[in-house]
Amino acid sequence: MQKITTIIFDLGGVLVDWNPAYFYKTIFDSEEKMNWFLTHVCSPEWNIEQDGGRSIAEAEKVFLEQYPEYKTETLAFYKNWHLMFSGPITKNVKIFKALKASNKYNLFALTNWSAEKWEEGVKLFPFFNEFDDVVVSGQVKMRKPFPEVFNFVLHKFRINPEETLFIDDNLENINTAKKLGFKTIYIKTNTNLKEKLFALNITI
Repeated sequence: MQKITTIIFDLGGVLVDWNPAYFYKTIFDSEEKMNWFLTHVCSPEWNIEQDGGRSIAEAEKVFLEQYPEYKTETLAFYKNWHLMFSGPITKNVKIFKALKASNKYNLFALTNWSAEKWEEGVKLFPFFNEFDDVVVSGQVKMRKPFPEVFNFVLHKFRINPEETLFIDDNLENINTAKKLGFKTIYIKTNTNLKEKLFALNITI
């Protein structure tokens, strides 16, 4: 097995827990209404366009024209974005910090994240500054799972995919990384990251 020299972390779902329902359950009087809104109005498909570089103003305009009756709820999305985090995923952050302290690996992040919300995210989670570097999809206007952003990362960081481990909670992103030659760990709810790293000869 080729030695791993670089580890790239996704952030949401791996190191921090973000879910719009954490905020919107305080807005809607039933889970059914909330789920409909988060499926059809401020949906994952709508949100990910901001991760790809669309401005928040344009995103709000698109859906206020289509769903004017949800103006208040739509405008609340990014105003209350910080309330959609439950906090860091402590067990995985501890592992990241241990890897950092070991000085054995290059540690980067590749995240689908709105450019306009990145600075706020760093204020919420200052440990983001501990990465050697971070690629924010909204800033580079490329996002996972498309190969172009992975190729951008390879070029920017001057790394070899066969010596690089990519950790993400989205299977589409994992599959793209695999096709490009990365080692991968797919994070699910009950994944023991420490055990997965150990299986790749990465000890903490």
